[in-house]
Amino acid sequence: MVRPAVAGRGRGAHGVHGDRRGARGPPSTGRARLRPGAEGLLRPRPQKKCLTVQGRVPHTHRVTPPASSRPRGRGADSAQRLPLRALMRRRGFRGLASGRALTYFGNAMAPVVLAFAVLDMGGSAVDVGLVVGARSVSNVVLLLFGGLLADRLPRALVLQGAALAAALVQSGVGLALLAGRAPMGALLVLSVVQGAVAAVSVPASAALIPLTVPADELRPANALSRMGVNAGMIAGTSLGGLLAAVASPGWGMVLDGAAFAGASLAFRLAGRERASVREQTGTVAAPARPWRELREGWKEFVSRTWVWVVVLQFFVVNAVAAGGIQVLGPTVADATFGRTAWGFVLATQMAGALAGGVLVARSRARHALRLGVAVVVLDALPLVALAQSADVAVLVVAMFINGIAIEQFGVAWDLSLQENVPQERLARVYSYDALGSTLALPVGEMAAGPFAERFGVRPTLLCGVALVTLATVGALCSRQVRGLTTGQSRPAAGPPVVETRA
Repeated sequence: MVRPAVAGRGRGAHGVHGDRRGARGPPSTGRARLRPGAEGLLRPRPQKKCLTVQGRVPHTHRVTPPASSRPRGRGADSAQRLPLRALMRRRGFRGLASGRALTYFGNAMAPVVLAFAVLDMGGSAVDVGLVVGARSVSNVVLLLFGGLLADRLPRALVLQGAALAAALVQSGVGLALLAGRAPMGALLVLSVVQGAVAAVSVPASAALIPLTVPADELRPANALSRMGVNAGMIAGTSLGGLLAAVASPGWGMVLDGAAFAGASLAFRLAGRERASVREQTGTVAAPARPWRELREGWKEFVSRTWVWVVVLQFFVVNAVAAGGIQVLGPTVADATFGRTAWGFVLATQMAGALAGGVLVARSRARHALRLGVAVVVLDALPLVALAQSADVAVLVVAMFINGIAIEQFGVAWDLSLQENVPQERLARVYSYDALGSTLALPVGEMAAGPFAERFGVRPTLLCGVALVTLATVGALCSRQVRGLTTGQSRPAAGPPVVETRA
């Protein structure tokens, strides 16, 4: 689920627990079959147990069996109690998490550097809006095709190509800026490429996580990956502004290009296979037209009530957050405690998200989505603080709590999608989710100002509080949202996780 910049098997009938294949027989206990009456004469030789993450297997490759064949119960969720650093021993996940962090670092830095580059070239506020807006337009237009591409081709290969293209374009524009020969058109092209890279990276990277870790490690894997994303966004925004002020936007673009080059190398570790997800899962069919495949993704999206209900909830929540925090927040800050304090307030939200990632990684809640959807109501806390007091200390506490809530929902949402949507359609469902969330941002940003001028800032903020509360209550009225469980088994016919030695 995209936020404002301040993630049963098979087909057939399914309920709130997701799709399931036919039940398999119980796993072998290792007991040998004996002739009648011979049970007391021979003792069957026990099977050797496989080593866990902490152990070592004397083979170059280790194949993790599907989730449905692994034991459940007390030992099934032991991976969730493992230290987060144990996940980083998995080469594929390590590459994916590092690549995502670097990609979000670059995506956060680029708009800041681009804006200052336009201003340094003598551009106006209209020029800044045109260049930065081109990124948003290309992102929205290409999101669905990004999900389609990630379902058609090897996802790691798609991510490598997108990051490499961004690295080449941004490095070239950065060198041109340093030489003083970058035309405005080059910045416009760069912004379009940046939006296209984000459109491909968001669904592809989120859908790749289940292919890099076993099913019982999905929760901590999502939490750790999102912690890297949040850290990358914080560092990218801060460093972009610092480089543009102290050095020049050109150096910022060169560093951005280096970050994307590093992301491309990291994604190479995330998967070396050259087969698409469909070929890996045995769901290869005759090539279909793109529009038909987009329709398939849409049917998958709307066939699960809990998916479109939560996306609808977040259309409202994101619109309110974009208008209240991104538009009215700076207005209140300018009139009261100042811009520096407002920057600190925004940073505490990201700090709360990092803390929330640590907390949710240890969680073993079965109804994670119900809890995540419920705590979204805490998005209203910063709006209440802005409307009632505009006190920095109160805002800091409200934003920190809000950051924890955002991460609780984000991990629950990713986990729910990855466990209940077939792998060969997961990226397309992610792209529809991201499209719904992204479209909400300009709606909130454009509506906040006129409403505040007509009714006042405080009533507009309190109206946003009411909308967030109503959207959350409405989502919780869905039986599927309340009843969906996580941590059961991976639903989609996904391939086993293959680990190679680092």
